[in-house]
Amino acid sequence: MANIPYGRQDITAEDLAEVARVLQSDFLTQGPEIPLFEKAFADYLGAPYAMAVSNGTAALHLAVMALGVKPTQKVLTSPITFCASANSVRYVGGQVDFIDIDPNTLVMDIQKLENYLKKSKPGEVAGIIPVSFAGYPVNSYEIYALAKSYGCWVLEDSCHAPGAFYLKDGKKIYSGDCQFSDAAIFSFHPVKHIASGEGGMVTLKTKELAEKVAMLRTHGITRNSDLFTNSPFLASGGESKETFPAWYMEMQTLGYNYRLTDFQAALGRSQLARAESNMSKRREIAQRYNNAFSGKSDITIVPANAFDSHAFHLYVILAERRLELYNYLRTKGIFCQIHYFPVHLMPYYKELGFKEDDFPEAESYYKRCLSLPMYPTLTEEQQGYVISEISSFYNQ
Repeated sequence: MANIPYGRQDITAEDLAEVARVLQSDFLTQGPEIPLFEKAFADYLGAPYAMAVSNGTAALHLAVMALGVKPTQKVLTSPITFCASANSVRYVGGQVDFIDIDPNTLVMDIQKLENYLKKSKPGEVAGIIPVSFAGYPVNSYEIYALAKSYGCWVLEDSCHAPGAFYLKDGKKIYSGDCQFSDAAIFSFHPVKHIASGEGGMVTLKTKELAEKVAMLRTHGITRNSDLFTNSPFLASGGESKETFPAWYMEMQTLGYNYRLTDFQAALGRSQLARAESNMSKRREIAQRYNNAFSGKSDITIVPANAFDSHAFHLYVILAERRLELYNYLRTKGIFCQIHYFPVHLMPYYKELGFKEDDFPEAESYYKRCLSLPMYPTLTEEQQGYVISEISSFYNQ
């Protein structure tokens, strides 16, 4: 049997046709496909605004810039996440601190968050970046209510969770829909739900924030004459006092080149059309894993509930003899992954003062976590092979 990775992209004939169509058009970089993708993605989640960017890290960076962090302020996030969730705060000169995870859900422990905020000085914490890890949706309602009572913004890291939701008063609240957050970010890396090679999206609650992100992703430049601060006379080179020339654009702040290309947007929109069917496949795969491993003494399934609302970017187990199992599976062509080494124990963050035992639940989780193969094109035969080899390892 061919090697089985923990995740992989699925590029169809329809995807190829959409990319080829754009490659043969007049636009490769900033063209009509980008606003079409933004609208389709916003509609998919029910978010007010969506801005496409070059990758998920750029989405985090721009969102934190738009929301604002002073050098003396802190932003709180989870220690179990990709390091970009924390790094984005450091990019803008802010301070990072972490809130330990709830071992039952693997996302930020809301009680620990509340305890932290209660002990903080007014204005000390600028914002919170909760992470919907593995596809489990954070309870944005509870976090948002808590954040607003302490004057903080909320930026959801929803990279693992497009399509994930929880119920509030019988209504579905989707991860990153900005009902109970100021902004959210997504990634379109190949192993994510929607692949565009690289790429990301920022969803936003207000028009003001959307305009900030739109400007910051393009060098801080705007072509919107309603926002211009220079006069038409200066902009036209002294030839008009009434109207701005068509060529004029204005750099109003220091921004970046974090733009998505038109052909990436076309690929992303084509993939988005299969989002729901692929989600169903992920949940079917998760159910087969659940059936196989439930009740096993050497394996713990986390979280044990919320099955129908989980996006299953990852299928994570807690495994006894994790390193031995990992190495054994590699000899069988099964390439699992570890998500993640706790961010606070990375050398960069240790130099900032973090140390072992700071966040015991995160560190305990790391010692046993293992991400099994999980992607829509994983066949029943391949999954059966994975299950069989894990069972064989523990039966030896």
